[in-house]
Amino acid sequence: MYLANKTWPAIHELDRNIPVVIPIAAVEQHGHHLPVYTDSLLLGEVVRRAEAAVGDRALFAPLQWLGNSDHHIDYPGTISASPRLYLDLLRDLAENLIRHGFKRIFFLNGHGGNIVPAKQAIFELRQKYRDRNDLLLLFACYWDLAKPGEGYLQQEMGHACEWETSMILSLAPQLVVGDVTKLDTVPTGYAFDPAYRGWITKERTPTGHIGSPQHATAGKGEHLFATFSAGVEDFLGQIEKWDGHSWL
Repeated sequence: MYLANKTWPAIHELDRNIPVVIPIAAVEQHGHHLPVYTDSLLLGEVVRRAEAAVGDRALFAPLQWLGNSDHHIDYPGTISASPRLYLDLLRDLAENLIRHGFKRIFFLNGHGGNIVPAKQAIFELRQKYRDRNDLLLLFACYWDLAKPGEGYLQQEMGHACEWETSMILSLAPQLVVGDVTKLDTVPTGYAFDPAYRGWITKERTPTGHIGSPQHATAGKGEHLFATFSAGVEDFLGQIEKWDGHSWL
């Protein structure tokens, strides 16, 4: 069920052990061929399918479209909160829910740039509420909750890549610009691996995409949506089964 569709008395009556999902995404460049709202569109569809499957077993907050996208800021259309500001935004979102008594809070992510600040927000909240063993504070990217299997050149999420391009071709093909089969592969991964190198997008890719969008199809996109939304559904089941105090 969607928090935005409820009255406050109806929310007040909810079991405070219900999983509360906060979807977080972004508005940023996605190469020459995908819209800047790609991450939010894709996460929104994953959420729509997961919500339809779980119904009143979970509460879904409105999708947060503002993300940490400073590494894309050289490209027009990117709208970003700086990392520290974004971290504090996520902390405040979770703090609101904790104040209302909810105990199982799950940030469901749809943008790679959100990972570091969101994990730090979760870490800081746990330190603040270190005496509360009834709190379950979680973060995950939707693409890490289920793997699509064989049939894909890519085996990890890129950016405006085979996976994301396939999903937009399935969800909103009218938003895809040009012939994606003519695009080139831009390697995923990081220079100086296993070290982490600070980076900005324009030094990694001439077009803005990372991965192999030329292999995208609408059929792959539908399979990815089905796989990822099922992964979210399964993970919400794990949250429901938590006994309310243990580590596992």
